Amino acid sequence: MVTDTPVRPRREVKAQKSRQRTLEIVGIIAFVVLMAVILPLLLSGFRLGLLGRFLSLAIVALGIDLIWGFTGLLSLGHGIFFALGGYAFAMFLQLNSLGEGQIPEFFGLYGVDTLPWFWEPFASLPFTLIAIFTIPAIVAGLLGYLVFRNRIRGVYFSILTQAALVVFFNLFNGQQKWINGTNGLKTDTSVFMGQEVGSDRMQMTFYLITVVMLVLMYLLCRWLTSGRFGRLLVAIRDDENRVRFSGYDPTGFKVLVFAVSGAIAGIAGALYTVQSGIVSPQFMDIAFSIEMVIWVAVGGRATLVGAILGALLVNWARALLSESFPEVWLFFQGALFLLVVTALPDGIVGWLRNQAPDGLRSLMGKPEPLMTYPQVELDPDVQQERSEISE
Repeated sequence: MVTDTPVRPRREVKAQKSRQRTLEIVGIIAFVVLMAVILPLLLSGFRLGLLGRFLSLAIVALGIDLIWGFTGLLSLGHGIFFALGGYAFAMFLQLNSLGEGQIPEFFGLYGVDTLPWFWEPFASLPFTLIAIFTIPAIVAGLLGYLVFRNRIRGVYFSILTQAALVVFFNLFNGQQKWINGTNGLKTDTSVFMGQEVGSDRMQMTFYLITVVMLVLMYLLCRWLTSGRFGRLLVAIRDDENRVRFSGYDPTGFKVLVFAVSGAIAGIAGALYTVQSGIVSPQFMDIAFSIEMVIWVAVGGRATLVGAILGALLVNWARALLSESFPEVWLFFQGALFLLVVTALPDGIVGWLRNQAPDGLRSLMGKPEPLMTYPQVELDPDVQQERSEISE
């Protein structure tokens, strides 16, 4: 006899997933309309410029969430890849603004009269657009391979990425002769497509490009974390040894996802550079890379949406507080991180999914319950025979 245990048919599960997918598409469209149409009409040029920078920082937060939230690799050195993307685009803009045979002005301050060889490829726009994400990806891949092949993980991986960050910071900071060292490379007065990068029209163009790239990077991360590859990343995060015993080599997967995360950070760095007007070794400051982790923690690990939300909320709060109470911001940031660690360990989106009322959980994609199957109730005579055998 079969009991009346409720069963969710497969078609119902598919229908639920279809509704969630439709809701996600609607959310993306609403986000694009809000950012690209509504807010440019409501915000001043200054506020819109801030929002553009924060959106570019949300892109790098997606890369952090990809490796930390889904793969369990806490990187404290993503400022390296962020800065490399910024320097690549800034070098092109510096060369693109000069006449035939000229070199950037700062070279003359240090007695350099010929363009260094590693600057020459950046005179090409196609090469630069490729280099913005390939150079950070290659650096991340090499660093990841050296670390992961020796099975270094956990806190040791975090320490190594921060040590690499210090090395790159000192390297770029000391190259006054080749990349203007501590002064960095300015982009606001450079010319791109016949206009100054700092002009209102070009800033609006870069703002819209940032919105589009944020959506594309979200879709890329969504694709990578879905299906079999995404489940493998989560398995590496939860129990890497079991993945290895199952016949998979986690090293290759970790190197790949770390390189992709580095490429995403490079794109974010290039977009941030043209909207902030300068790139400098300060992009590789230790505190800045730690802030990237805080954005993801506040929004919610392994959610992607949480990474975007955390980056926007934290940076907007910093902008507002630093304007009125500049001495309070650091205390607020520390208190916010303590609050997340103690009261909201899953971040804002994690709380909405797991602890908020049912309506909000459904909106944020409430986890599906496991499939249940009908339970067969044995005949009383059979039950009695089994009990006698067990005795």
